[in-house]
Amino acid sequence: MSNTNIYESPLSSRYASDEMLYLFSPDKKFATWRRLWVALARAEMELGLPVTKEQVEELEAHIDDINYEVAAKEEKKLRHDVMAHVHAYGAQCPKAMPIIHLGATSCYVGDNTDIILMREGLILIRDQLVRVLHTLARFAETYRALPTLGFTHFQPAQLVTVGKRATLWMNELLMDLEEVEHRISTLKLLGSKGTTGTQASFLELFEGDHEKVKLLEEKIAKEMGFTEVVPVSGQTYSRKVDANVLATLSGIAQSASKFATDLRLLCHLKEVEEPFEKNQIGSSAMPYKRNPMRCERICSLARYVIADAQNPAITAATQWFERTLDDSSNKRISVPEAFLSVNAILNIYENVCAGLVVHEKVIDRHIQEELPFMASENIMMDAVKRGGDRQQLHERIRVLSQEAGKNVKDLGLTNNLIDLMAADPMFGMTREELTAHLEASRYIGRCPEQVEEFLEGAVRPVFEKYPQALRGKDVELKV
Repeated sequence: MSNTNIYESPLSSRYASDEMLYLFSPDKKFATWRRLWVALARAEMELGLPVTKEQVEELEAHIDDINYEVAAKEEKKLRHDVMAHVHAYGAQCPKAMPIIHLGATSCYVGDNTDIILMREGLILIRDQLVRVLHTLARFAETYRALPTLGFTHFQPAQLVTVGKRATLWMNELLMDLEEVEHRISTLKLLGSKGTTGTQASFLELFEGDHEKVKLLEEKIAKEMGFTEVVPVSGQTYSRKVDANVLATLSGIAQSASKFATDLRLLCHLKEVEEPFEKNQIGSSAMPYKRNPMRCERICSLARYVIADAQNPAITAATQWFERTLDDSSNKRISVPEAFLSVNAILNIYENVCAGLVVHEKVIDRHIQEELPFMASENIMMDAVKRGGDRQQLHERIRVLSQEAGKNVKDLGLTNNLIDLMAADPMFGMTREELTAHLEASRYIGRCPEQVEEFLEGAVRPVFEKYPQALRGKDVELKV
């Protein structure tokens, strides 16, 4: 039994924030157990059970100074973690020892704590999503009108803008934010349900008074910051809760991986790159390399989270009646690691977005290589206005485009489609007149307007709703 504040894992110790590491640390977990024992004792006292104010105050005085050495010895002897901590707490609170855990089962502290930690974790994730959106919003606004090649099937398609592409990443994060908000607002405490969810032990304590049994749950929930408890349960809350929460975290991982994959492809094109420090080494063998290692890290962690989300889904599907214990070891790993991983992913995501490097001349060169093909329809329509035959022009453009494509692909020459059209009397246009159709801004549609409308209508309200999230400091990666 360790008293470290750091959740020990190769992943989390490097990439997760201190806040998330603490949330899933032993100190936070066992202090929450003790807060739940205090809430139970206080509620029982207020409802007339033989629990004294002195006992409650004694318990309150030792919520945070957890005697791990005693708990470790007790657990070795008892082979039961909850009872080990009951005895350890009682060693510090001898007056309260007789009433600790009165009427409760292990899941009273275990499951309620898990719900509390998941809600706090989701709040941290929510604020991270807001910060990433804020960083991307600045980027989208800056480059809202900068034309760039759009790709379908990773083949050049119609032009978009650098800023408009960023809104696609942002829109998926907004979808994730909605999911996180839903999970936060609908998480319910397990409450005090007893060994099989019948509350029989508490009904016995209160001598058959059903109203006091219900009031007990209400008081505990209120003290722990919840307005609702689950309406019915076995010994545990439904493991579908864990499955739903990790599905939400998996969704964030999917969005982040999509962004990071796009960035890796853009890095290959040398159009947009992630930050690269002055003394950073891209390869131990090839000094010239600028590998997109931050985005690769996002994709790697995202793959872990997406796979990890299957753990609670399988657990939920294989629970037996009112409970079984094959969920416990699994969820103690799968749930914290999902939160730590997504926390790490969003830390890296924010860091990358804050330092994106846009190579505008490379982007323009790539546009010019493809723009003659994209402009061909406008050129055809202009030639028709000048008296040409649309069908004949269409066929002629097809033939000349193939010739220009051969020059580019087979001979390594530049795209000479405009020169071929200028030399062809069917078009009746000079090279200058044809070149007038090669203004990239004519082919970006409503991209600048879409960016502005999206930022104003969909994104700005998020910042107004969560101003506290934007007060955080810039992310500095440890690796």
